[in-house]
Amino acid sequence: MTDDGTGFLTIGELARATGLTVRTIRYWSDEDVLTPVTRSAGGYRLYDAACVARLELVRTLRELGLGLQDVRRVVAGERTVAEVAAAHVAALDAQIRSLKVTRAVLSSVARRGSGAKEMTLMNKLARLSAAERQRIVEDFVAETLHGLDTVDPDIQERMRRTAVDLAENPTPEEVDAWVELAEMLQDPRFRAQMRRAVEFNAADREPGAPRGQALWFAKRLVELVGPARGRGVDPTAPEAEQVLSDLFGDADRAAVLERMTAAFNDRVARYRELLATVNRQPRSPHAEDFAWVVAALRARAGG
Repeated sequence: MTDDGTGFLTIGELARATGLTVRTIRYWSDEDVLTPVTRSAGGYRLYDAACVARLELVRTLRELGLGLQDVRRVVAGERTVAEVAAAHVAALDAQIRSLKVTRAVLSSVARRGSGAKEMTLMNKLARLSAAERQRIVEDFVAETLHGLDTVDPDIQERMRRTAVDLAENPTPEEVDAWVELAEMLQDPRFRAQMRRAVEFNAADREPGAPRGQALWFAKRLVELVGPARGRGVDPTAPEAEQVLSDLFGDADRAAVLERMTAAFNDRVARYRELLATVNRQPRSPHAEDFAWVVAALRARAGG
């Protein structure tokens, strides 16, 4: 406290009273966070006891990460501590989400041994907004279904409901899955492949046929193939023929194989697996049933 009996504190005395450095207090004064009460005859800044309490508030807000602009507004009474804290929480949440994505990308890059180009692509795709990710999916679906009005309505609805919901705290595996899925959805070859499968559905469906026919077939396939696989029937074995007959009747096996491989192949299975991983959903337990049918058809079609 100064010796002139005013009760004012010099900046050095204020520093000793609060444990802050003179340099910090001077900086905050220059930034209008802490205004001196007056100045001495020699021009030195002087503070009163209320400044000690104000400095404690400023120090606490700064330690919590608030910027000087927000601190200045609180000190000036323009915003309450609660208002600033709520805004800061929202900003921290966004920063935490960003850091989690950064961590997942870097972990994936380290594990995969990615180069600079791949790392850049991964980072870009991982940071797309939910709306941007969904636009990639919707563009893929729109191109696949364009002009094919006779496709089973249930199939159309299921495709249009396809969503990508990458978590706010994705694991490196989920980042990997999304990057691979995004590349697949934008790959002209995969788009053509899915388009071909949908064209088969449109061509095979008779006018006026009830909706859900394709899903009924999938259910029927699982009901027939599951028990056969459970008994250990090999797709190339003679016993597999009865399953194929129950499914396809006397239809030409080569033609059926062409349609089956368009809709059920390794790439389509991978697409569904990636979707399940990104969306944190269980993977289809029936992929091996469809693979079994394709293998049985291939063995008999000579392909």
